[in-house]
Amino acid sequence: MALFPFLIFATSLASFIGARAYTQQSVNALLKMLPDAIAGPIVKEVVNVMTIQRGGLLTISVIGTAYFASNGVEALRTALNRAYRVVDRRSLFFCRFQSLFFVIVGTIGLMVISVLLVLAPLVINILQHDYPVIGQYVGTIRFWRYAIAVVVLLVSLLIAHKWLPAGKRKLADILPGIGVTMVVWVLASMLFAQYLATFANYVSTYAGLASIMVAIIFLYMLSAIFILGGEINAAIMFYRNRQQQPGQLVRAIEQNKEKEEGLKQQNDDRQNDYKVVS
Repeated sequence: MALFPFLIFATSLASFIGARAYTQQSVNALLKMLPDAIAGPIVKEVVNVMTIQRGGLLTISVIGTAYFASNGVEALRTALNRAYRVVDRRSLFFCRFQSLFFVIVGTIGLMVISVLLVLAPLVINILQHDYPVIGQYVGTIRFWRYAIAVVVLLVSLLIAHKWLPAGKRKLADILPGIGVTMVVWVLASMLFAQYLATFANYVSTYAGLASIMVAIIFLYMLSAIFILGGEINAAIMFYRNRQQQPGQLVRAIEQNKEKEEGLKQQNDDRQNDYKVVS
């Protein structure tokens, strides 16, 4: 539910610097990666949110949307802390400011991506006029739109698993869960779209709220998969630690044995010295 406050804040910030139209196009391009049966309801609500004209940037309402958008980041933090079985002892102010920082960075990143998505077709058209051979690769160039979206998703997951939860984790510790999350997200989107097209009939149950319920169920499903990625990482880290513990125990025993032998040798030397003196 923090998605819409984030979009309100993003459009307000984009309007302040004159990039509102670009931001809307980037959001639409990113959401078009989803199947039509799923993206349709979400895109409809997103367009309604983003096309509403709002006032200046430094208003109480916009600042409030930034705060509520950061609640979504805090929810991810709580979920990952539980998945990794860690207790977050960082101050509340630090966590909240970190969440707000991620919201602002996400907004700026969204605008940068939007500019790239808008400029790419213009550059292609200009180059096609002078170099017609480029027309053969237009399909490949369009593929980069999806590649950009995948990179954005990957970077977002890396940031979430690396810095949101308490404690420190190596990159190798979080990559398995991130990979599973991305693959399962794609499969779940395809299966859920097929389910909606074949079996589900939300209209008879929820009437006018059907599209909203589809979006909510889909987002909850993505959230569960996201937490699953954290659980997988935590399980792998626990298994690695258990595998390392026997080796560490053997090394500790050997070190203690060496210390005991050293102390025994020192005592023997002292006794020999005492006998010689006597």
